[in-house]
Amino acid sequence: MEHALYIAILVAMGATVLVLMIGIGGYAKGGKFNKNYGNKMMRLRILCQFIAVVLIVLFVTVRGMMAGG
Repeated sequence: MEHALYIAILVAMGATVLVLMIGIGGYAKGGKFNKNYGNKMMRLRILCQFIAVVLIVLFVTVRGMMAGG
């Protein structure tokens, strides 16, 4: 379980970075992409961050239960 959560955390963090980079690139370039998708990219980044934080808290909780009983 611990190993699967760790991998899920890495995937969620990677997705957050990817969405952030796409959003920054779109903002820097401006134009139609940023006008149409800028706000959606920000919301998607926040969702990815939320998922990553929830997974990290779950991971710490599971590790604590396994170590402390």
